[in-house]
Amino acid sequence: MKGSIGYNWIYKNNQLRKIKYTQMNIHFDEGSKEALYLQLYEKLKADIVDGTYPYGSKLPSKRGMAAETGLSSITVKHAYELLCDEGYLESRERSGFYAAFRREDGFLVSPPPARPAAFTAGAVPEYAFPFSVLAKTMRRVMSNCGEMIISKSPGQGLEELREALCRYLARNKNIHAVPEQIIIGSGAEYLYSIIAGLLGNGRPYALEDPSYEKIEIVYKMAGISCDKLPLGHDGIRSSALSKTKARVIHISPYRSFPTGITASASKRYEYIRWAAESDRYIVEDDFESEFSVSSKPEETMFSMSSGENVIYMNTFTKTISPSLRVGYMVIPEKLIGVFRKKLGILSCTVPTFEQLVIAELLNSGDFERHINRVRRLKRKDLKECLS
Repeated sequence: MKGSIGYNWIYKNNQLRKIKYTQMNIHFDEGSKEALYLQLYEKLKADIVDGTYPYGSKLPSKRGMAAETGLSSITVKHAYELLCDEGYLESRERSGFYAAFRREDGFLVSPPPARPAAFTAGAVPEYAFPFSVLAKTMRRVMSNCGEMIISKSPGQGLEELREALCRYLARNKNIHAVPEQIIIGSGAEYLYSIIAGLLGNGRPYALEDPSYEKIEIVYKMAGISCDKLPLGHDGIRSSALSKTKARVIHISPYRSFPTGITASASKRYEYIRWAAESDRYIVEDDFESEFSVSSKPEETMFSMSSGENVIYMNTFTKTISPSLRVGYMVIPEKLIGVFRKKLGILSCTVPTFEQLVIAELLNSGDFERHINRVRRLKRKDLKECLS
């Protein structure tokens, strides 16, 4: 909630100055494992989304927010920067911070700044997973699991990997799922074919234009007609989305290939509103989001929409190795029975050994340590690129 207007006195440049701020009535859990800046970020984001701060309204200054909440200015600065990064706020020089989110359309106050050339799609630096860690993990799995590594995997994938993914997604993506919702497959193209079988070819699909060419190829091979929706600066153009007759949209909201376009917060909610109509689905292709330069994990459509009409998919191609060919998707709970009925006879296409290796990397923390290391390096590279 906004709260009432309050005042505080600060001493600056040898003068006592009175500053105005909004009394936020925000309480923080200092015993929580979640950092204070993330707690503030979540509370402010909720206020912006529910209209407490309507589009274009001004938020308290960083100093005023710090005075009211008892947080440091640095903590408030981190929270405001995250909200700006994700399109909830806009920073205006010498003026302050303004709400940039609105539900009625998919546009921000102003277009987001262009990504530096060094970070556009197709030119992202390669940050390899440490071979020594991978080799050590493989040896440990062979030693601990014995002949299990040559046994046949269940159709949806090993329980060990699906449970490890549930824990990882809850920690890092705010996706809360049960193992029965997770399907393991050999890379993105295989998962596209599973989606086609799961949702059927009796409804048209819509794709970003341009998009990864193999998406359209796989869907057309399954007999699905595809509507191409042109991209604007922050995602699919609103006019195209409103006109399409598609019942499924396949999107890459974090970074669409090959354009590198990222969907703004407003655009993501526009997608969610589109999918709210009966029998509509979003396929969220979360390509490369682990390597975001943001100081917190990227929001997912699945978590923002409670996952009722979103199929989330990702792979380990970029994060571990393209040679592993391991991907996974999280389906809504209401589709578990549909999957078992229509596709339950399929065998898992990923070898048991590789699934056990990835499960061990997730459970040991080695995977997340690698991700965090790469994100730190990319933030450093970005600063150097912009300096």
